[in-house]
Amino acid sequence: MPTPPPATPPVLRPEHPPVRPLDEIAARFSYEVRGDLTGRSATGVTLATSDLRAGDIFVGIHGVRRHGAEFAAEAAEKGAVAILTDAGGAEIARDAGLPILVTDDPRGRMADLAAWVYGNVGAMPVMLGVTGTNGKTSTVHLQDALLRQLGLTSGMSSSARRHIDGDVVMARLTTPESSELHALIAYMKERGVTVMAFEVSVQAIVRHRVDGVFYDVAGFTNLQNDHMDDFADMEEYLAGKLRMFRSDRAGRAVVSLDTPAGRRVVEHADIPVTTIATAEIAEDAELAATAQWQVRMLDEAINATVMELTGPDGQRLVTTVPVTGPHMAANAGLAIVMILESGVATWEQIVDTLARDGGIRAELPGRTEVVTTGRGPTVYLDFAHTPDGFEMTARAVRRQTKGTLLIMFGADGSRDTTKRPAMGLAAAHNSDIAIVTDHHPRWEDPQEIRDGLYSGAAQAPPAGGLFNITPPEDAIVKAVSMVGEGDAILWFGPGHQDHREIQGVRHPYNPRAMALKALADAGW
Repeated sequence: MPTPPPATPPVLRPEHPPVRPLDEIAARFSYEVRGDLTGRSATGVTLATSDLRAGDIFVGIHGVRRHGAEFAAEAAEKGAVAILTDAGGAEIARDAGLPILVTDDPRGRMADLAAWVYGNVGAMPVMLGVTGTNGKTSTVHLQDALLRQLGLTSGMSSSARRHIDGDVVMARLTTPESSELHALIAYMKERGVTVMAFEVSVQAIVRHRVDGVFYDVAGFTNLQNDHMDDFADMEEYLAGKLRMFRSDRAGRAVVSLDTPAGRRVVEHADIPVTTIATAEIAEDAELAATAQWQVRMLDEAINATVMELTGPDGQRLVTTVPVTGPHMAANAGLAIVMILESGVATWEQIVDTLARDGGIRAELPGRTEVVTTGRGPTVYLDFAHTPDGFEMTARAVRRQTKGTLLIMFGADGSRDTTKRPAMGLAAAHNSDIAIVTDHHPRWEDPQEIRDGLYSGAAQAPPAGGLFNITPPEDAIVKAVSMVGEGDAILWFGPGHQDHREIQGVRHPYNPRAMALKALADAGW
């Protein structure tokens, strides 16, 4: 039998949500009402009929291809109690047999609705939110691990996973839609979570996915070339992230000065800000030197980095993180200082915990992840998807590789095309051999994606050759055939993922198994 496509990760919801009468909802949010709300109550909110449960308010928004209100009849069949939509959607949904709540901006208003429906008002757990271009995922995974080591009941949401008191669920979007996010927060609260660490994408900020969430501490990693498919230029991209560092969204901030954008975040913020920097990777040495907290890499190995963190009042700790490179030390430093600033642990508690445990005990899926065992070349999987991400990780792996470094890489389709040549150049510049292959083509022609990557790599082809090979199953076999003992293969793209998306369909994809099979077939 054919292998079924990977299941879409579930939406996590509280088992016992509040029951909210629809007439109270309409009055609270000043919705125009079409139909009779008498005796109807809501227990959930959703954008997707695939996730709809009896008692939900179904939100119909105008999408890229269709208006969500077109699915109102299906929502009614599945047990929706009302439709929230705009005036145009109300006309589309008028025959669905459900009362309709009308607002001019259903997407923009959905977060406040979801927060109230799920009870995320009033006293809340401590919330940590991390934004930036690179390092967000690693930072929140490191935070979650350290919080658990400190004995706290923690929750985490990243582009890779959701963690709830140690339980793990695969993620959908980097930051869920606001209806899913507030359901997740309510679920975590129901599970007794007291501290939550969230990865916050810029799309989530500007598209209202994180509205209704107040971060006790907001963190900023860096700003690099990315998302030019969503923003006109880097200035507009930064402006999207700056919204998170205002008093209506966060109480305090910890800002990295490793990129010049950090200065802009500090200047823009109207909340108390603590700064941090890692001189080894900082783009502006003078700016980095002004940071209150300093990170320094003392030593590194294939799966460990020894780092030093020093603070403004003479604080100092030396600890280990389970990944390699100064950029990972920078992420760990940010994670630690954000926890300190949140007040959930003292400096002494953090130092004692890390000393007791020998470092942060985190698993970072798909972040410079070693997938080989025993003899032969070392194979790493990494989720890097920006030129700077390629550069930082490749340099770290290069320092651990005695022989040849082969970099195999792809890029997401239906995403920013402008960064692809720079990604290709970074891969070629830092490798002895480079192979361009496929990743997630999504709705794009895979050849066009590879051509963009190859055009950049061809500007500085590595001495050992530059290849364009598809599919990835063939590319990894070719890669293994070109390296040996003491060499390394760094495979950028798949990271933690278990599928490839092609023309809207998820196809099973196991790069770890593919790499191990290629090595075994080659006699390793």
